[in-house]
Amino acid sequence: MSDDHDMQDGLDWIHASDDDVFDDEIPGAGSHQAVVPASDSLPERIYLLPIHNRPFFPAQVQPLVINRERWEETIHCVGNTPHRTVGLAFVGETGVEDLGSEEFPEIGTAVRVHKLQGEDQQIQFIAQGMRRFRIQRWLSRKPPYLVEVSYPREPVDAEEDETRAYAMALINGIKELLPINPLYGEELKHYLNRFSPHEPGPLTDFAAAITSAKGHELQDVLETLPVMDRMQKVLPLLRKEIEVAQLQSEISEQVNAQMQERQREFFLREQLKVIQRELGISKDDRENDVDTFRARLEGCVVPERVMERINDELDKLSVLETGSPEYGTTRNYLDWLTAMPWGVYSQDQLDLGHARTVLDRDHDGLSDVKERIVEFLAEGTFKGDVGGSILLLVGPPGVGKTSVGRSIAEALGREFYRFSVGGMRDEAEIKGHRRTYIGAMPGKLVQAIKEVEVENPVIMLDEIDKMGQSFQGDPASALLEVLDPEQNVDFLDHYLDVRLDLSKVLFVCTANTLDSIPPALLDRMEQIRLSGYIAEEKVAIAKHFLWPKLLKRDNIPKKRINLTDAALRQVIEGYAREAGVRQLEKQLHRIVRKAAVKLLEGDQQSVRVSVNNLETFLGAPIFRRDKVMQGEGVVTGLAWTAMGGATLSVEAGKVHALDRGFKLTGQLGDVMKESANIAYSYVLGHLGDYGADADFFDSAFVHLHVPEGATPKDGPSAGVTMATSLLSLARHRSIDRPLAMTGELTLTGQVLPVGGIREKVIAARRSEIVELILPEANRRDYDELPEYLKEGMTVHFAGHFRDVAGVVFG
Repeated sequence: MSDDHDMQDGLDWIHASDDDVFDDEIPGAGSHQAVVPASDSLPERIYLLPIHNRPFFPAQVQPLVINRERWEETIHCVGNTPHRTVGLAFVGETGVEDLGSEEFPEIGTAVRVHKLQGEDQQIQFIAQGMRRFRIQRWLSRKPPYLVEVSYPREPVDAEEDETRAYAMALINGIKELLPINPLYGEELKHYLNRFSPHEPGPLTDFAAAITSAKGHELQDVLETLPVMDRMQKVLPLLRKEIEVAQLQSEISEQVNAQMQERQREFFLREQLKVIQRELGISKDDRENDVDTFRARLEGCVVPERVMERINDELDKLSVLETGSPEYGTTRNYLDWLTAMPWGVYSQDQLDLGHARTVLDRDHDGLSDVKERIVEFLAEGTFKGDVGGSILLLVGPPGVGKTSVGRSIAEALGREFYRFSVGGMRDEAEIKGHRRTYIGAMPGKLVQAIKEVEVENPVIMLDEIDKMGQSFQGDPASALLEVLDPEQNVDFLDHYLDVRLDLSKVLFVCTANTLDSIPPALLDRMEQIRLSGYIAEEKVAIAKHFLWPKLLKRDNIPKKRINLTDAALRQVIEGYAREAGVRQLEKQLHRIVRKAAVKLLEGDQQSVRVSVNNLETFLGAPIFRRDKVMQGEGVVTGLAWTAMGGATLSVEAGKVHALDRGFKLTGQLGDVMKESANIAYSYVLGHLGDYGADADFFDSAFVHLHVPEGATPKDGPSAGVTMATSLLSLARHRSIDRPLAMTGELTLTGQVLPVGGIREKVIAARRSEIVELILPEANRRDYDELPEYLKEGMTVHFAGHFRDVAGVVFG
C-alpha cells in the first residue's frame, strides 16, 4: 500500500462452499484460508487503496496492514458503506509518497473487508478478493480515492481441448511444486483435490499468486482478461518457480548430506576412541601430551632440578581437565621445557688451517682481524672449547661484521643464530615474560637455543650499540648477566623459571661505535676492531665477491658485461669512498642494471664498462680528487667517525687588528671547543718560543673555522691541529707539502694519545697524504698496523708541541 504498509508474501487458500457467508465473522478467515468468491452484487463506486510489492488476485484471502495516519479516513469511509468493499490497485514495487491518478493501473481487484482492527499506528484487516474491476471514472483524485468501476467479463471456453490441456498443466505444475516447497501446506492439497479443470479462471489466478514472480509480471497477468491468454502467461511463471524450488531443494539436500556425513564421522570417531580406550589400545589427549613430552627428553641430559620441575608439571597436567585454561598454560610451559636441547652439544672443529681457509674464502683484507680470530681459536684448542667468550666486532657500517660472525660459526662447525638488539627497549626480549602474563613467551636467547637444537651455538647480537631504554626496562642491563662468563652459567629466564647454562655459547656482538655501550657491558667483551678498507682491498672485494654475486643474482653471464680494473678503481675513488663496501655494491648494481638495458635494447652481445664511458652508467662522480687545502693558517687534521676515518681541514684567519678576540665556527662540540681554547691559550703564551711575533694576538681578532659547518664535529684529537693552524697564522707561513696530523694538546704543550689510528691512517692514504704526525704514545698502535698500510708512509711521532712545530716549520 504505502511505504509504511507491508503485505505478507505467503499466500494461504481454502475452497468455500456456496453457503459460506463472508462478514465480520467470516468462517475460516482466522486460518488464512482462500475461497472462491461468492456471487454477491458488487458496488459501482468503490474507494481505492494502493498496494506495493505485488498485486492482489480475486478469490485470494489474506491479512493486510496499512498505515493508520494516511489511510484511516479511507477505511472509515469503506466501513460506512453497506457492501464494505474496497479496490486494491498495484502501483509499483517501490513506495511513492504522493500518488496521482496516473499512478494507478486501469485494472485492480475488488476485495471485501473483514475483521477490522486498529493497533498504534497500523490498521489490520482481512481482505477477501472478489473480482477484477476496471476504473471508468475518477470521482476523487485525492485520498480517500473514489472511482466508478465496472466488472469486466473473463471470456473462456472451458470445454475446449486446449483450455482443458492448459488447466491440467497448471494443476500438474502446482502438484509438482507442493512436495519440494514446504511453504505450501496441506490445505493447498485439499484445494487442488476439490478443484476442477472446468474452472480455469480461479485456477490460473491461484497459480499466479503462489509464484514469486515480480510485481509487474503479476500485474500483467491480472490485466489479461481472456483466460486462455492468461494461462499462457502463468504457465511459464509456474515452471520457473518449479525450477527455482528444485534448485533450492538440491542445495538443501547437499548441505544436509554434508552435515550428516560429518556428524556420522564425528560419532564414529568418538565411539572408536571409547572402544580403543576400553581395550587399552589408545589414550586420550592428556595421556598423549604426557607421552609426547616424555619422549622428547630421551637422549637429553636434563639437570636434576629441571627434571624435578618437569615431573611436577607433568603430574599437574595429568589431573587437569583438557578444556580448562590452566591446562593450556601448563601444556605450553611443558612444551618449551621439553623442547630445549638439555645436554646436547655440537662438536667443535678446532682446526686452525680450516679456520684460515674459511676466513680467507669469505673475506679479503682484514688480516689483523683474521689473525685475532685464529688466536682466539688456538686458545680454545688448548682449553678444549671456546665457550664463555664474548667477542665484540666494532667498525663502520658495511665492513663485514655480521659476515665475520657467520664465518666464525662455520670455522668452528657450530650452529649460527643472529638477532638484532637495535631499538630493543624491553628487557623481556632478553629474559622473557613471567608466566602470569597472557601471551607470555621466553626471551630471544631461549628461542635461539630451541631453534638451533644445541646448547653451544654461535649467537650474534647485532647492533648492540643501538639498544634503547623505556619504562618497560633496560635491555642493556639485562645483557649484563647474559654476557658475563661468571653469571651466565646459571642464566634464569623468567618464563622457563629454571637455570640455563649459557657458558658454552659463543656470543659475537657487533657495534658501529663504543660511545653508546654502557661501560659495565663493554667491560665484559673482547673488542676486535674492523677499521674499514683501503682502495686496494675494495678492488679485491669487488672482484672476488661483489661483482660475481651481482651477475649471478641477475643470471647474467660474466662475458656479457666487462668491467675494467681502471673503471672499478674509478668507481671506488669517485663514487664509494666510505669505509665499508655497501655503497660500492650499490654502484656496481647500477652498472649491472644499465648494462642489462643496453644488452636487451641493442644488438651488441656484450657491454664494456671503462673509465671513458663510466659516467654514462653512474653519472658525474660524487667525490672529486680534491687538493689538500694549503695556505697561511690552514692545516689538515685526521678525525675518526662512526663511518670510519676522515681528513679534516682547520683554518685560522685574522679578521682585523682593532682588538683582541677569538671566534670559533664549524658546528664544534664542547670537547673541540675546549681543545680550541687550549690551543689558543698555549700558542698565545708561547709565540716567542716558536719564532713568531709575541705581540701578534694582542691586537688581532682571530677566527678559527673547521669547514663543512653543517657536519657536527666533536672528539679529543684536534688540539695539535688547531695549535699548528694558529701558529702558521702568527708566523705568516703556510705548510708547503701534504701533511696531516692528529693529537690532543695540554696547556703545557704535551701531546696526548688519541684513538682510531688505523682509521686515520686509512683516511690519509685515501686522500693521498703520505706524511703524518702522530702522538708518541700512539707509536705502538702504528707499529701494529699491517705493513701494506704503512708502506710508503712517513710518520713523525711527537711527545710535545715543539716536536710538531719542528716537523711542520723545520
